[in-house]
This record gives sequence, structure tokens and C-alpha cells, in this order.
Amino acid sequence: MRIAVVIPCFKVKRHIEDVIARIGPEVEHIFAVDDACPEDSGGFIEKTLKDPRLTVLRHKTNTGVGGAVITGYRAALDADAEIVVKVDGDGQMAPELISQFVQPIAVGEADYVKGNRFYSGTAVREMPWVRLFGNAFLSFITKLSSGYWSIFDPTNGFTAIHARTLASIDLDKVSQRYFFESDMLIRLGDLRAVVIDIPMRAVYADEVSGLRVGRVMFEFLWRHLVATLKRVIYMYFLRDFSLASLNLLFGVLLLSFGIMFGAVAWSESVATGVPATTGTVMLSALPIVLGFQMLLFFASYDIASEPTVPIQRLRITRRIPMLVGSGAKTDDK
Repeated sequence: MRIAVVIPCFKVKRHIEDVIARIGPEVEHIFAVDDACPEDSGGFIEKTLKDPRLTVLRHKTNTGVGGAVITGYRAALDADAEIVVKVDGDGQMAPELISQFVQPIAVGEADYVKGNRFYSGTAVREMPWVRLFGNAFLSFITKLSSGYWSIFDPTNGFTAIHARTLASIDLDKVSQRYFFESDMLIRLGDLRAVVIDIPMRAVYADEVSGLRVGRVMFEFLWRHLVATLKRVIYMYFLRDFSLASLNLLFGVLLLSFGIMFGAVAWSESVATGVPATTGTVMLSALPIVLGFQMLLFFASYDIASEPTVPIQRLRITRRIPMLVGSGAKTDDK
């Protein structure tokens, strides 16, 4: 299959030459996107490397890692690539793993493949503790917002995607900054695409990350909360309505009623000095227990409903135009 690699370039001049040199012959196109890099990474690449597969794309203003990758994605789709791999230019990822990342897509087992740095205990111990804590926290909330309960390490930037899946995403609406990887998972979940993890180890040396956890944490939390609410409402009340929908609805109502009634009864008991009756306690405790059990049923249903049939294997019998703004052409299947 025709494979293209996209490399966002921003302050990666020290590592980019080695990264590109290690990309194997299985790759047909390499798109290096200079995201208004102050080191002129694009100019350095053009002067230093003579790889015929290489194309340098430039941004006049910095758009962020997501904006750079989206530019590369569009170029790859225009080049008729069938699988598009994204590799960072800072040397943390091993380009030798590209063949392993594209294999599940090539054989029709997945639509999107991403790296996972948490498979190995040794690799986890080598990870800086700030990144370890941040990624563990983000992994959990991304499970809620995307519906992919079996994946981990959502901010991992080593990814591969099938061109048909990529063309189904409206790239104009994807976040262009550090939320890019998480936003891709959320939109893939909306498409019901199959996503799998590939074990990998990251190399932490002298690269400099522009991500400031404290600065983006609340933004990430808000975005994930909104995405979770949208996913639940759309999946369980608009696209479909099932027993899980009823459990979610009544579970939230019962749990909320039990907590609020219990809080009011407790405050009255404290204020008056009169102990609450057994009936009052049960009227609070029983809805809480029932509501919690209903929410557990909903959670188990949601986990079990993770997509299993790749989009690329779905047969389409008519000509379908891809989304406007995706940078893709129409496709005959």
C-alpha cells in the first residue's frame, strides 16, 4: 500500500536529519511541515537531505502541532496515499516501527493505530514523572470522551491512519494545538472507527517540549467534559436508544435524588438534634444504591460496545463525496 509520512517540524533541527534518514523504503512520500520554525527546519532539510521522497511544506505563521499535521495530512491525501503515518521530528520515536504501525491497517484489522508507551514497566520507569502522571490522567478522561476504553496513552503522537478514515474527518474542525491527538480520537469514536495500540518506547534526551501541563490542564478537562456529554447524548439518545440509555437516565436521576434528599435530611437532623428515622435513611440510601448499580450497568455496556468493524472494510456501492474541507477527492468503492 502507498504509505506517506507526515513530520511536524518546530525546533527539531538537531534531530530531524536522523529521523528522516531512518525512514525505511516502504514509505513512498515524506512530508516535513515547517510550522514557522524559528530554526528554519524546512530550509535545513532542503539543504541537507536529498531524499527524492521528501517534500517540505511551510507555514507563514505557527499553527501548532495539529495545524502542521493537518497540512501534511491534506498533502498525503492529494498524493493518493493509502496509509498516512505521523512521526514527530524530535527523535523520541523510532521510524523503524513504521512497518509495525501500518500492518494492522494494511490487513484490514484497524482504521487508526497509535503508539502506547505504557505497555512495558521498564519504559514507564524511564518516563519523567510529570509526563507519567499527566498521561495517566488524560488516558482515563479520554476513555470517557472517545469511547475507546481499551486504549491508553492518548497524547502519543506516533500514529497511522487509513486514507479513507482520514478523508471522513472534517479536518477544518480538528484542534490545531496540543489537543490534536485527543480530538482525533474523539472524532474517530464518532465515526465508529477501530483504533488499536502498538507497544513502543520513547527516547527522552535533550528535546524540549512546548507543552505546559498547568496551562492546558483545565482546557483539556473542559474539552473532554463537553465531548463526553456530546458522545453520550448522541450515541444513547439520538443515534440509538437501548436498555443502557434507560439505565443511564434513571441511574442519574436516582443517584441525584438520593444524594440531595440525604443531604437535606442530614442537615435538618444536625440543626434540630433529632436523629433521622430508619425510613428517612432508607429513602436516601436505596436510590443511591440503585442509581449506582444502574450506572455500573451503563458503563459495562459502553465498554463492551467499542467499535470492532473497521470503516475501511465497510462496502459502499455508490460514489460518495468526501467531506468538504478534508482535502480529499471523491472515492470509488
